[in-house]
Amino acid sequence: MFVLPKLPYALDALVPHMSRETLDTHYNKHHAAYVEKTNALMKEDNISDTELEEVIIAAYAAGNAKLFNQAAQAWNHAFFWNSMSPKPAAAPAQALTEAINKAFGNYDDFRAAALEKGVAQFGSGWLWLVSDARGAVSLKTTHDADNPLINPGEHALLTCDLWEHAYYLDHKNERKKFLEGFFGNLVDWRFADGQYASATGRGAGWRYPEAQRSAA
Repeated sequence: MFVLPKLPYALDALVPHMSRETLDTHYNKHHAAYVEKTNALMKEDNISDTELEEVIIAAYAAGNAKLFNQAAQAWNHAFFWNSMSPKPAAAPAQALTEAINKAFGNYDDFRAAALEKGVAQFGSGWLWLVSDARGAVSLKTTHDADNPLINPGEHALLTCDLWEHAYYLDHKNERKKFLEGFFGNLVDWRFADGQYASATGRGAGWRYPEAQRSAA
């Protein structure tokens, strides 16, 4: 069964852009609950240990919405933590920069498009920067627990949580302020660069960490 992956930084590492209270609540309450419920549903359905990515894809294909929602949210949150850093690179590496410029014109236009798309999302969900196997990048939003794993040929490079619990303690209903802080101060472009390399056939991408799974 799965356990909650360790955060890649301390609970107060993202201050002042994300408060310790927000990260603590988000990680130790919301994320932990998704992992716990995933394990319970897998036990209920007699599903043996496997990669979390495989659980998500299989649950979606089978129409098992209960398991899909919990497992996908466990994965989405772990990916989200890795999409941020207290000491992020100022910009993507050359390959991803060129892809962003080709798709959006320049980084400032990309950031403006990301803010607009994130603010426009109605209800809970996620904002993703994704790539196809040819290296073409785009922004997309998904509702609730949906993520790029269920879309063959689509590779997640980074994500931002658009559920209210991601920002309400810090910004109340002002999602745009949260997005501005995320794209202005927190995006871990080193992580996104690695994901982009994987998407274009140069190395393995991020997986839900096997080392963090229990033996039970």
